[in-house]
Amino acid sequence: MSESSPAPTTRRARVRAPELTGKGGWLNTGGNQYTLADLRGRIVILDFWTFCCINCLHVLDELRELEAKHRDTVVIIGVHSPKFVHEAEHQAVVDAVERYGVEHPVLDDPELATWKQYAVRAWPTLVVIDPEGYVVAQHAGEGHAHALAKLVEELEAEHAAKGTLRRGDGPYVAPEPEPTTLRFPGKALLLPSGNFLVSDTTRHQLVELAADGESVVGRIGSGARGFADGAAEDAAFNEPQGLALLDDGAVVVADTVNHALRRFDPATGRITTLAGTGRQWMQGEATEGPAREVNLSSPWDVAWWQGRVWIAMAGVHQLWAYDPADGTVSVTAGTTNEGLVDGPGAEAWFAQPSGLAATPERLWLADSETSALRWVDPDGHVHTAVGTGLFDFGHRDGAAGQALLQHPLGVTALPDGSVAVSDTYNHALRRYDPATGEVTTLATDLREPSDAVLAGEDIVVVESARHRLTRLRLPEEAVRVEAVAHRTQRAATEVAPGALRLDVIFQAPAGQKLDTRYGPSTRLLVSATPPELLLDGEGAGTDLARDLELNPAVSEGVLHVSAMAASCDDDPANEYPACHVHQQDWGVPVRLADTGTDRLPLVLAGLDA
Repeated sequence: MSESSPAPTTRRARVRAPELTGKGGWLNTGGNQYTLADLRGRIVILDFWTFCCINCLHVLDELRELEAKHRDTVVIIGVHSPKFVHEAEHQAVVDAVERYGVEHPVLDDPELATWKQYAVRAWPTLVVIDPEGYVVAQHAGEGHAHALAKLVEELEAEHAAKGTLRRGDGPYVAPEPEPTTLRFPGKALLLPSGNFLVSDTTRHQLVELAADGESVVGRIGSGARGFADGAAEDAAFNEPQGLALLDDGAVVVADTVNHALRRFDPATGRITTLAGTGRQWMQGEATEGPAREVNLSSPWDVAWWQGRVWIAMAGVHQLWAYDPADGTVSVTAGTTNEGLVDGPGAEAWFAQPSGLAATPERLWLADSETSALRWVDPDGHVHTAVGTGLFDFGHRDGAAGQALLQHPLGVTALPDGSVAVSDTYNHALRRYDPATGEVTTLATDLREPSDAVLAGEDIVVVESARHRLTRLRLPEEAVRVEAVAHRTQRAATEVAPGALRLDVIFQAPAGQKLDTRYGPSTRLLVSATPPELLLDGEGAGTDLARDLELNPAVSEGVLHVSAMAASCDDDPANEYPACHVHQQDWGVPVRLADTGTDRLPLVLAGLDA
């Protein structure tokens, strides 16, 4: 389209945007409250997110460049819409906004009021509102930054010509920084010296603390968000998390937002890169090869096991491994589908694996989004010790088959063969004993514990939201906690039993078309919990629409839908067009009712006509 051609505004659907309401109020605005009328004249992008969700965190990073480039015309508003009970706590949202460096206003919507008004079905979802207050686009999942950038430029031109665009400073007001030694630390490691190495995640550094767990011995990294090797004072990290000690005394660092593994040499203080390119892995890319040439996706923890560095690859719901002998990385378990499925590594499903701990016989892992404790055996098979799936969580001790966790981020092997679980959203340290199959609670009143390390007779817990390490004596007896069970707060969609039409809506961004050069450009995967819910329509295919058959004998369940679409620049003169992958996983709670709908639309990109 030439510059003189009119913008395609006549073809764009316009729906009046519902008001923004949230019982928790506004953050990052200096105490001011806002309505859509206050934002008239600006392009508003609503980012429906929740802080447990790795895809939501990816989108926060995708939006940073757009936010910086169009700060005088675009207002991004995060609408925090909780999945877990803990995420509905206002202080937890305040913490998350700082933890992840959110530099735009956030509306705290603990009761999902705005989520319901906008008929949102997935985390993350982006909704674009034009300067006159109309919804003009919706995108679910990640990978939409390029499409948003094009749309913003279109809207700027259109509304500047109409006189309805208002430029100027936005409503964002940065909070005052807090003077603590650590800031939302992620993981910790006991060094051979007896000191602790801590990933000081929000400050993009590693911090070495003395054996008391408080006195600072040194800081590694410049403290600025970045990706640079070099000396301790010059190197840069981006929200580092997991740490693992190698036989040679070096430390492997899961540099999460850089999608990389880094190596820290305590002897020299130097930082080098072991694996990753700095770019996020996307569907269809290489899953093995020379470590510096393969993209990774939000590595959250690392552990040395069976001669390799195992990686909790939270961003794609898999386990990978780095082999220092030949400098390669490869997938070891997981399909990239999100859920809880045991079995051979190549068939298993995970949901944001976030903590690892190795013993000779087992690699333990905290699978955060399924609120599960799981393990891998030496043959590569995956097993579940505690947890049932994406939507059941709580704090319940007892037999592992009915015990509940809430979004655990860490796991620690104990000397007696049991494991301690950093049960993050329950603010607790839990214990699972494989010998008895029992789950107990070791300690409570820990604020978002994300890891723990053994130090002699003690266990030292990373209290992430209290910005400190807390030393506990491993108790002889567990603490008794009143059992609490929860299910996701999202309202179930009422659907009719029998035939259900599933429509995944995807409209290629302006100037792009579906990429069909190498075969189908779309993919759809459908399954259900319980599996009996689906009589027909399960499995993988290339059409984004599908006819499902729901079992009238199953009253409720969850439909799991995973969709992908690839689009490329539509310019015949360009031999190497830029291509983009759009992808999203939905878990849609459904309830069967005779009066329910017979069509389920899920918007990947565009608007449902």
